[in-house]
Amino acid sequence: MRFTLSSTALSSKLVALSRVINSKNSLPILSDFVFEVDGNVLRLTASDSENMMKTSVELNESDENGTFAIGSHYLLEAVKGFSEQPITFEVNREDNLAKIIYQNGHFSLPIENADEFPQALAVGEGANVITIASGLLADNINRSLFATGDDQLRPVMNGLYFDLTQDCLTIVASDGCKLVRNRVLSVKSDVPASFILPKKPTMLLKNLLAKDGGDVTIKFDGHNAEISFDEGLLTCRLIEGRYPNYNSVIPHDNPNQLTADRMALLSALRRVQPFANSGNLIRFHMEYGTLQLDAEDYDFSRTATEKMACEYSGQPMSIGFKGSAFIEILSNFDCQDVVLQLADPSRAGVVVPSEQPENQEVLMLLMPMLINE
Repeated sequence: MRFTLSSTALSSKLVALSRVINSKNSLPILSDFVFEVDGNVLRLTASDSENMMKTSVELNESDENGTFAIGSHYLLEAVKGFSEQPITFEVNREDNLAKIIYQNGHFSLPIENADEFPQALAVGEGANVITIASGLLADNINRSLFATGDDQLRPVMNGLYFDLTQDCLTIVASDGCKLVRNRVLSVKSDVPASFILPKKPTMLLKNLLAKDGGDVTIKFDGHNAEISFDEGLLTCRLIEGRYPNYNSVIPHDNPNQLTADRMALLSALRRVQPFANSGNLIRFHMEYGTLQLDAEDYDFSRTATEKMACEYSGQPMSIGFKGSAFIEILSNFDCQDVVLQLADPSRAGVVVPSEQPENQEVLMLLMPMLINE
């Protein structure tokens, strides 16, 4: 079997697929890419047994159809260094070798029988379906991923929760300390459904989804999901379990509101935060159009204070937040001004953009820390 294609087209696809492959695998063949030639199309597959991604690239020419598996590491390292040029594969099934020919030379790699490669996880009949614009899903993933947890004792917190209702699609991430809730008002369903997408496939989508691409279709049942987009197809196992009631932790009566320039507040926090104690506590004191940020670590005789102008309506208040977490929250907005909504120093602070994105409602929440007066 012989086929020819663009070296840069092949390289870009293999780099994307390589993110699926684990450094250590239960089956040796999971370290391979699967090549399937079908007419003038080359289909490429990679898997870690729980996540499988497929993509395709057009061939310049091919003489027959067929499939084979080839080790990912050496092939990827070789083709990444090529400039744009035709690259030809000559596959010898008798010797189990693939000869890869390029302008200035060639190399050979062993191949394996692709029949040993695991099959894709199946989504059952009657699966639920979500259709959402690629750019919209990418924005929501990018905005939320930082808030997912890493606690193996609470696996349901270690992914993105998709909650489809008659009103909207809500995408939630939380690690118990911070929370992001995105409402996509243009996506809804008469039949409520939900699933928890693990962190790895979420990160794969983050790197693959085009901002100006077409629609993404997500089919899911209680166990697996199949996500199709312009660049290919991703199938994955879902996290099973009941996600906590995220709405119950969001305070809705917040009479104290501070509006500030996001970048100015972010810069001030970055200057003050290195002076904080081991708990990373930053004290926010708000009154009369002024926000004062205080950090102190008396064990090492370090203190820092910075004041900035803001709009504040409410009673004078001091509240403590984890500085690094607040910096993460501000870094994942893309608005000019943010609004910090507060009830009292013992309840969570709610951060929203001063102007919501079109057909969306974005909210982030951070639990307070105890201040020792």
